[in-house]
Amino acid sequence: MLLQDISFIIPVFNRPNEIDELLNSFSVQKGVKDFEIVIVEDGSSNKCENIIKNYKNLNISYYFKENSGPGDSRNFGMNKAKGSYFVVLDSDIILPNNYCTILLNNLSKNFSECFGGVDDSHHSFNDFQKAVSYSMTSLITTGHVRGGSKTKNFEPRSFNMGISKKAFLKSGGFGKIHPGEDPDLSIRLKKLGFRTLLYADLKVFHKRRVSMRSFFYQVYKFGIARSILNYKFPESKKITYWFPSIFSIIFLISVILVLFKIDLLIFTFYLTYFLIVFIESSIKHNIWVGFLSILTTLIQFFGYGYGFLKSIILINIFPNKKIESIFPKMFFKI
Repeated sequence: MLLQDISFIIPVFNRPNEIDELLNSFSVQKGVKDFEIVIVEDGSSNKCENIIKNYKNLNISYYFKENSGPGDSRNFGMNKAKGSYFVVLDSDIILPNNYCTILLNNLSKNFSECFGGVDDSHHSFNDFQKAVSYSMTSLITTGHVRGGSKTKNFEPRSFNMGISKKAFLKSGGFGKIHPGEDPDLSIRLKKLGFRTLLYADLKVFHKRRVSMRSFFYQVYKFGIARSILNYKFPESKKITYWFPSIFSIIFLISVILVLFKIDLLIFTFYLTYFLIVFIESSIKHNIWVGFLSILTTLIQFFGYGYGFLKSIILINIFPNKKIESIFPKMFFKI
């Protein structure tokens, strides 16, 4: 496969500065830059069209459409793209300068109709973004749950995901759910007989939420999305999806036991765990990021766990209601 066979699909909504950073990272890629970049403006009021004009050295196709969500915007871009293989990126991504080289190497040696790469924090990110990135990717937090392992059940994430035109056309692309449109597509692809692989060395730098409130709401919706997918695809259920909920409940119990001077053992276990989080994150970044990582890990577990548990209860309380009517904010109307 050649780079000219690849189209990069990037939906964007009111984030021109992020597009500028992403396109700049495309412009410094090693080797020939004969790939196509498809940018789909999803009804933005703050458009990135003027930013794109600064990158005449790149082959960019720009489209503006009414707002219908990132999943539908990716489908729109793939329908417009000229390539036979699509690489889907989020707008808040920065590429290492060897991304395209590693991409072609993986597709040549171990081709897959659908793949997912990994993400990390960039040195330019602020300390909170680095802490969030750590909590989202570390194998001692939920990195293993989100797909940080080479299992046969790997579910690529759309911030760094590849899909062939063949697989896109057969599956119909991304669905209406958001967030959760990427694992939804991954599960449907596997049901159609396509394999999904992890390219563990294909890394992007992924910006994260910049406030505790927005991060909590994001992971809360991730938890809801997972229970919806478990309901929609019962065969995709895994015990590990319960881990954040169980972790949070037992943590609250341990705090109560300490306050009433009943038991210290369970709470000591949590203190040990958070000490490990602090040490690992501090080694990777710095001591302040290590402290913040304890906070972001708690937010992640409690937000995801609460969303997951609450949605399971609601699904069972209203078994005869359509899932879209129980969680209307989780689905775009297309």
